[in-house]
Amino acid sequence: MLDLAGPLHEWIEEGRDFAVATVVAVGGSAPRPPGAALAVRADGTAVGSVSGGCVEGAVYDLCLQALQDGETVVERFGYSDEDAFAVGLTCGGTIDVMVTPFTGGRAAEAAALAAAARREPVALARVVRGPSGLLGRALLVRPDGSCEGGLGGAPGLDRTVLDRAGALLAGGRTGTVDLSEDGSHCPGGLTLLVESAAPPPRMIVFGAIDFAAALVRAGKFLGYHVTVCDARSVFATRARFPEADEVVVDWPDRYLRRTVTDGRTVLCVLTHDAKFDIPLLTEALRLPVAYIGAMGSRRTHADRERRLREAGLGEPEIARLRSPIGLDLGARTPEETAVSIAAEIVAARHGGTGAPLTGSARPIHRRDREPQPV
Repeated sequence: MLDLAGPLHEWIEEGRDFAVATVVAVGGSAPRPPGAALAVRADGTAVGSVSGGCVEGAVYDLCLQALQDGETVVERFGYSDEDAFAVGLTCGGTIDVMVTPFTGGRAAEAAALAAAARREPVALARVVRGPSGLLGRALLVRPDGSCEGGLGGAPGLDRTVLDRAGALLAGGRTGTVDLSEDGSHCPGGLTLLVESAAPPPRMIVFGAIDFAAALVRAGKFLGYHVTVCDARSVFATRARFPEADEVVVDWPDRYLRRTVTDGRTVLCVLTHDAKFDIPLLTEALRLPVAYIGAMGSRRTHADRERRLREAGLGEPEIARLRSPIGLDLGARTPEETAVSIAAEIVAARHGGTGAPLTGSARPIHRRDREPQPV
């Protein structure tokens, strides 16, 4: 739901009634993850999607019904074996959808949407399974530990949810949390969906070369805040990288020491020059970032590893380096190379193999590994 913060906040400000259908659980090969949402105004206007088209019509009708009834409901949609054109997920999975009417009140949700629309970090925890009296109750959580709203359960429930939601917010992740009704951490009678709205993750591209320009475009497409850094002012210019969020002229290792990174940050080293690479990678491989890749041939990589050992890095640190950077797609052009790098970043985030889906028996939409905060 927080992905639709912009239009939903506007609807609230305009005093419009609407309902939001949010994916709260998935099974099998479901097309959209938890947190995906479809919102429908009382006049029929709709934004968002919960299934990429499979069950949109049925969920749209549920939203209109919720506006009439004024009640939060949870419905399950799955594959229809008898009629592939019936309401169902033809991809073979199931989704649970919670439909919530917004017809006044819901201060916690409204505050979360307002914060997300301002691009402020915030998490929203909502009860998606449990006693009917708690279904749809919400708690807003901010990075400083403050909160708004409440779940209305046992005295310790809000405190436990605050801790769990804060942890998900710190990683910029959305996920479900199972608790007991008394607020203990043991899975029990309650399931909550915690949606996190956090600033875009960072991609820092070191080396202002033609391959970097293509990678900047790929990074923006994937939703990263992209910075290009190079010590050579003649190459690191806004004119050469108009789509980058930042273009920085500085020595790469010095810039990395002074800038802010986190567990979602992606570092792509395209400098291909030992005097830049080794000091930079010595810093990078000691940081808790999501991905570190470096361009170069296999001979360059072997020499790079030797130099990093001489610089004092251990084998576990060096093993974090993805070099040569990217997946083997047979790429030749800067654009093709950018696709191979972007593909490796996505695979690293979700635990993908990079192998073709054709002929594979592995599930397409896997839930056996928690996504990493890239």
